[in-house]
Amino acid sequence: MAQKIDWESQIGRRLKLRDLHVFFTVVQWRSMAEAAKHLGVSQPAVSEIIAGLEHILGVRLLDRSPQGVEPTIYGNALLKGGTAAFDELKQSIRNIEFLADANVGEIRIGCPESIAASILPPVVQEFSERYPRVLLHINDIVSPPLHWPELRERRLDVVLERLVRPQAKDTEDLNVEVLFDDDVVVAAGAHSRWAGRRKIDLAELVDEPWILMPSDSWNYRTVAEAFRARGLPMPSISLMTFSVHLRVNLLASGRYLTAFPRSVLRINADRFPIKILPLDLPAQPWPVAVVTLKNRTLSPVVKLFIDHLRAFVNSKASGLKPAGGERATTKEGQGGENVHPSSVVRS
Repeated sequence: MAQKIDWESQIGRRLKLRDLHVFFTVVQWRSMAEAAKHLGVSQPAVSEIIAGLEHILGVRLLDRSPQGVEPTIYGNALLKGGTAAFDELKQSIRNIEFLADANVGEIRIGCPESIAASILPPVVQEFSERYPRVLLHINDIVSPPLHWPELRERRLDVVLERLVRPQAKDTEDLNVEVLFDDDVVVAAGAHSRWAGRRKIDLAELVDEPWILMPSDSWNYRTVAEAFRARGLPMPSISLMTFSVHLRVNLLASGRYLTAFPRSVLRINADRFPIKILPLDLPAQPWPVAVVTLKNRTLSPVVKLFIDHLRAFVNSKASGLKPAGGERATTKEGQGGENVHPSSVVRS
């Protein structure tokens, strides 16, 4: 049994931040030798620091195995609490930097490509013009919604995500704010034989080559439900991909059909050589949310960025439907909603 730890005599006076940093580095690299190399010190020095920590706490923090070094249950407890403590310290330093110069800071943002290709570019452009010395890191999110280890491990400050019926238990440790409701539309290349049609029946598209997102996506399920509701078989799928860039380029050939979030095409109306087809799909609200970690101090620049997100979504220029609001009106051309040709965004 672990002995009772006296904070004043054992921790307050003896535990050093550098020792915790060494411990975190050993866990990250799963090797004392690799950690020593990364830290620029000798392996015996690392071993001595770990031994000192174990002596101070009175428990074994690491287990050695053929696969490398792994934290024990005590090591995991120290890792979890220590990560939060270091993060709060970093945030405090960021706050000091912001108080000294409100134009300086750093934000780590996670989002899927479909958001990086829709609301993010205009928000980033406006924000960067106002705060040119704030560094933005944009990371592609590949984890399933509500399972973001990068956010929970405090490697991201904020996540932008399309949510699918979140359960209360999935969000107990998260702040989830729905920004707007998106929906799914069917699109074709501007030179497709379908682009000039004023009215299209879903049954006409069964034998056309489709590009869809993978079968566990909201995009795919919405299309599948639309065909099922009409008693139709699923259309012929030529490609499954999350890539906006790939879908846009293939649609330009005029051969394929695909489904997109409406916001991707609405915000890129002057850039994508695509036309939204006049089809009635079942109403499926697709909430887009900004997510942060509860009980975590956000730096002022992160709060500013979230404010810019809200402002853009609620502006008439976005053409979006803010959560609980009405969709902004747009001009509907004959044969569907026009999306003019030009270049595509980088994936």
